[in-house]
Amino acid sequence: MTNTVALDGKLALITGSSKGIGAETAKALAAAGAHVVLTGRDVKALEAVEDEIHALGGQSTIAPLDLGEPDAIVRLAGAIAGRWDKLDILVISAAYLPTLTPVTQIDLKQFSQAITTNLLATQALLAAFDPLLKRAENGRVIGLTSSVGNEARAYWAAYGSTKAAFESLLDSYAQEVEKIGNVRIAIVDPGATRTAMRARAYPGEDPATVKAPDVVANRIVELLGEDFPTSYRIRV
Repeated sequence: MTNTVALDGKLALITGSSKGIGAETAKALAAAGAHVVLTGRDVKALEAVEDEIHALGGQSTIAPLDLGEPDAIVRLAGAIAGRWDKLDILVISAAYLPTLTPVTQIDLKQFSQAITTNLLATQALLAAFDPLLKRAENGRVIGLTSSVGNEARAYWAAYGSTKAAFESLLDSYAQEVEKIGNVRIAIVDPGATRTAMRARAYPGEDPATVKAPDVVANRIVELLGEDFPTSYRIRV
């Protein structure tokens, strides 16, 4: 699919952009004209994504980042604010999936990592980038969620509970900014998508039976060209 949305002059930050939906979204946003800031822990993977973007004439900047590291997000926001005066698009794609297990057997170390990556980092991102988003003409926050965030499923509690809180956090933020600017928030459920995370959750599944991550990326770019409400939800 070829998108017709023009994002020339826009700045986009994508978390978890070293692979999967995050990487494809970064490439799609760059193809639409945005300058994309790539974040993630795997520097080599980020460089590979950047190489693809540059090969197609796009613009990007690598910002290696561990969302669980204290003050890392604040430092990133400071670095971006020192170079740009606004942030047009924030895509929160990074997520951590704990081992699927009964509630009574949840691994607390993994659960803690999921809470840090999926929830605490989201609050930190909103707090750190709120001023830059509000300086944009039409700031946009896109949060990637999962159906288990609003529909409980056996063995998925450790992940689903963090996504439920993730959605609540974004919904509250949307209500708080609704009447004081043009920042809008969309929660996107990708549905069944061919990613490493899904392969871990469904090891016996044939990857060819589910859609590729670029399908989700293209829908996100399309969404950025739409006039959606302050708080919005879609499933791809």
